[in-house]
Amino acid sequence: MDYLRDVLRTNRGVSLPLTALLALSTVIGIAVLFYLALFIVAPIPRAPLRSEKTYRTIEPGEYSGEAKPLPCWQDKYNAQGEAARRRGDSTETDLQVEEPEVFMSLVVPAFNEEERLGVMLTEAVEYLQHAYGNEAPKMQANGNRPKRKDATQAVSNGYAASNSGRLPGWEILVVSDGSTDKTIDTALQFARDLGGRSASCIRVISLHENRGKGGAVTHGMRHVRGQYAIFADADGASKFEDLGKLVRESKKIEDAEGRGVAVGSRAHLVGSEAVVKRSFLRNLLMHSFHLLLRLLTPPATAAIRDTQCGFKLFSRSSLPYIIPYMHSEGWIFDVEMLMLAESAGIPVAEVPIGWQEVKGSKLNVLWDSLGMAWGLAVLRAAWGLGVYRRS
Repeated sequence: MDYLRDVLRTNRGVSLPLTALLALSTVIGIAVLFYLALFIVAPIPRAPLRSEKTYRTIEPGEYSGEAKPLPCWQDKYNAQGEAARRRGDSTETDLQVEEPEVFMSLVVPAFNEEERLGVMLTEAVEYLQHAYGNEAPKMQANGNRPKRKDATQAVSNGYAASNSGRLPGWEILVVSDGSTDKTIDTALQFARDLGGRSASCIRVISLHENRGKGGAVTHGMRHVRGQYAIFADADGASKFEDLGKLVRESKKIEDAEGRGVAVGSRAHLVGSEAVVKRSFLRNLLMHSFHLLLRLLTPPATAAIRDTQCGFKLFSRSSLPYIIPYMHSEGWIFDVEMLMLAESAGIPVAEVPIGWQEVKGSKLNVLWDSLGMAWGLAVLRAAWGLGVYRRS
């Protein structure tokens, strides 16, 4: 009590301006320390290694799959921007991403997925070849092209509506995220078994060490050649037959620059048996995370009911506004993609898709949920306080 009286007696002798100055200095000091701490904990991805900018594929008549340089639209885009800045006439809208070479690019992040990858690739190739096939239609004896048995196919897969059928083809980029099993061998063997021209449409990229799903997806997206690019999980939980729905919805909302994002969504399944049967803890964490998203993310991102579905489609024109600015390499990377799209004014559509629970998930429900909450808080603070910025 005597000590408290001494403190109070001392405080009475301090002038009001000095007290205010001390309080202000304390607040500023705490803010500076918070900013420095945020600067330390906010993830800054490392630059890709030279070996990570190569790919392996199986060309017709080839077996080994020799490493080849991996084309990178982002490197060319950055070089274009740097040249423009030196001339002093650069604005982001003046830059143009290089023209696509195929219609659809699929990026598959894969970490130790030798058991599930083959099934997923089988479904993906079956759909991609049927919808956007690389082989030109064969001529009939009279020289005419055969009519499609399914006259609605070009519309249902979004191909003709988006491209007038002029840009054929597809590619799959399997990004092995530091896998220690036979993920790479599985992907290359799949291509060998596929054979023909389609085999060379499967490109296998190897990251030196595990970077996380977000790091693998971002790396793959830097090297896509498609007019549209989608990433999908290696477990095959999302139904590939819904890809056409995403293309159509993207086409509907694309702006004058052709920018658009279509997000596959499982929100319509929340009341289904598959979700109801989940454990109480998993459902509790899911709803808690959604609440946190609504509180911490900007309005358009907060309005998306399912940000974490691993089935998202990007028009090529939207990529330069998102991929070069990605920082998150863990599970929360989807949210950063959507926040970047929102900040750039890119329209986003949420599209219900078919989905099924697949065994073998590497997600630790409790710890990864806590990690996602932490990652979201750091992400929002880093972008809000200028630790991350567009430059």
